[in-house]
Amino acid sequence: MLLALACLLGAHPALASFEPGALVEAARAQTLHAVVYDGSYRRIDYPGGDVPADRGVCTDVVIRAYRRQQIDLQQRVHEDMRRDFSAYPALWGLSRPDANIDHRRVPNLQKYLARQRAELPAPSPERQGDLRPGDLITWMLPGNLPHIGIVSDRRARDDTRPLILHNIGAGVVEDDILFRYPITGHYRYPIDAPSTGSPATD
Repeated sequence: MLLALACLLGAHPALASFEPGALVEAARAQTLHAVVYDGSYRRIDYPGGDVPADRGVCTDVVIRAYRRQQIDLQQRVHEDMRRDFSAYPALWGLSRPDANIDHRRVPNLQKYLARQRAELPAPSPERQGDLRPGDLITWMLPGNLPHIGIVSDRRARDDTRPLILHNIGAGVVEDDILFRYPITGHYRYPIDAPSTGSPATD
């Protein structure tokens, strides 16, 4: 079910160590554990902070998967927001960055990824050839709720589109939602990440 909270997604390893396939596997591993959908504000450590493992929203799937690749999006987003806070969406009445929550908000992740030149053309049912496992997709859900997920290396039953790893309210799942809602963004991060081989779908 959809919950009425906007899903809320930066440390600096060598890019040579980043593997999109490992990112997908790290997201998939989260499907094995129960996660209560909870986007409430919490004070967390910085860097490397996280909400309790049994709690989370869509952005936490992404954050946790990237951390398995030694990429801390909490730190990266916070550092970029400190450099240019005014470049980020002014949707929450804040006057300065907040490392407890900024990275857990989809609009902030979208802005960060765009500022890192990680944005790609949005896929359509007719043109999906650029999608790769490990890519990030954002949507706008009913009620103007932003959402984010990770493109899987598995495909829908009709074999025409990749599945998505995400949390839309009932825990972390891998399912067929790519074109269920309006797509608002397509990202590949880091931008120099190696290809996993064949596209997620043709």
